[in-house]
Amino acid sequence: MEAWAEKLPEQLARALSVDGHGDLGRWEQLLKLLPACATRDLDLAADRIRIGREGEVDEATSRDILGVLRALQPWRKGPYEVFGIHIDTEWRSDWKWRRLQDHIQPLKGRKVLDVGCGSGYHAWRMAGAGAELVVGIDPSLLFLAQFNAIRHFMQEPPGVHFLPLGIEAVPRNLAAFDTVFSMGILYHRRSPLDHLLDLKGCLRSGGELVLETLVVEGDGNTVLMPEGRYAKMRNVWFIPSVAALETWLRRCGFREVRTVDVSVTRVQEQRRTDWMAFESLADFLDPEDAGRTVEGYPAPCRAVVLARNS
Repeated sequence: MEAWAEKLPEQLARALSVDGHGDLGRWEQLLKLLPACATRDLDLAADRIRIGREGEVDEATSRDILGVLRALQPWRKGPYEVFGIHIDTEWRSDWKWRRLQDHIQPLKGRKVLDVGCGSGYHAWRMAGAGAELVVGIDPSLLFLAQFNAIRHFMQEPPGVHFLPLGIEAVPRNLAAFDTVFSMGILYHRRSPLDHLLDLKGCLRSGGELVLETLVVEGDGNTVLMPEGRYAKMRNVWFIPSVAALETWLRRCGFREVRTVDVSVTRVQEQRRTDWMAFESLADFLDPEDAGRTVEGYPAPCRAVVLARNS
């Protein structure tokens, strides 16, 4: 990864420019308010990632921690528990992890790239499954602040790193990772095949791609391109059928392509909570027909597809 390491200082300097994001300074100040307490008592393999235990810090410290974590809302990916404080995130990201964990190549000792890692929930789960190194990339600086808030309380954090970058920042044909995850990203890309090729270039020979994305019913020629928004999202470009998605992967040079899960997204999995008070899945569906979005498209359904680099 030396070629990338040489470029990183400049890439990170641009990404962390205060001029580029007006809230960055406020989030940095919030992180400085976190109490100086850390624990070795971690459970990164639990559905609700746990850092410390209730009662491990005094009530005043707990209130201070809660105040900072609340100020970093909305929390979208999780859940977490920090010294007994339950961060009830919008997404039950543990459900997604359960769908794939028994199908992927064991992560023990592997170098992993998590593209679009959000606040880092799945990256921590990858470390909990034994990954030697996890690099999460996501351009959202709020997600970076949330990741650093969670990491702050780990006295001996594992090898999990967050880079506030998009996949465009990764050098082409890096061929450095044993496993690459791309979950909830493909449908946001204007050129999904280019995204698949970028993911392929990150993998070593024989490495595994773990792809999770929206799909629709249909044959190998079925692809939905919303005319406007999809489930109130502006930046949704292409939603393929499972058969079309598998064809895309094979055309991009992947082998051993297999779909291991297809699941309709339920309002119990993505929902408004006390930690994410904005609209969520229930607001994106037709109130008269939960099988359709408010725009009239098929309701969100997601597939997990695995493939090997050639």
